[in-house]
Amino acid sequence: MKVELRGNIPAFSGGSYIDSSSNIDLPITDSPIICVNDTLDYAITEAFVSTLSRKEPTPNVGLLHQDLFLNSPSPVRLSPHNTDKMQTIKCVVVGDGAVGKTCLLISYTTNKFPSEYVPTVFDNYAVTVMIGGEPYTLGLFDTAGQEDYDRLRPLSYPQTDVFLVCFSVVSPSSFENVKEKWVPEITHHCQKTPFLLVGTQIDLRDDAATIEKLAKNKQKPITFEQGEKLAKELKAVKYVECSALTQKGLKNVFDEAILAALEPPEPVKRRKCVLL
Repeated sequence: MKVELRGNIPAFSGGSYIDSSSNIDLPITDSPIICVNDTLDYAITEAFVSTLSRKEPTPNVGLLHQDLFLNSPSPVRLSPHNTDKMQTIKCVVVGDGAVGKTCLLISYTTNKFPSEYVPTVFDNYAVTVMIGGEPYTLGLFDTAGQEDYDRLRPLSYPQTDVFLVCFSVVSPSSFENVKEKWVPEITHHCQKTPFLLVGTQIDLRDDAATIEKLAKNKQKPITFEQGEKLAKELKAVKYVECSALTQKGLKNVFDEAILAALEPPEPVKRRKCVLL
């Protein structure tokens, strides 16, 4: 397989990051990433990250979400003449703050782990994936987990095809909030929309310092079995877990999300989320 570098745009091959110059400082915001990988069951052909706001949200944030696919800087931007040809899958990521939601998305879309934590207001990410020879735009919507945004966050929920409900396996409180807050919130707004339960930061599950810190509070990391049990209890499509840092299990999270959106487990016709 031949990998071409287009100008100063890096490419991916078989999951490896290839930089055309050692001194390129490619910004995350509005940066198209050309991806090629013919070994996957679906292929990411390009990706971009579009930051809506890292400051105070504006009154237009809902419109920005609504117009994502028509106003994106991507070379495969959807327009009135090709929206019928390009099918879209909208995936919204929710969960407590600092559980790794943004890292999850950035690591997946850019193959690069972000170096610092910046609290999210609302960010959009999108990749074009080939599924069964057909192109799909996978829209990934990052949300803020902080209580300050409880009223604003649901603006990103309309027309959602699948949710990723995230918690950190080394944060028992974030695990508890899945049941107490996040699943009730998304099912209130989007009763029929499928969701996956996602355990993040699994690279810290065996980290000595993290284990010691939890032990001081008489806590332990969340096990895979605990995640599976909660997923079944809450009627999630599936429980999956990953590390955005090492990328272990990362691709599988989005594989399962795509499957959940395209093949919902319920025998009834899938309904997208609509706010009333």
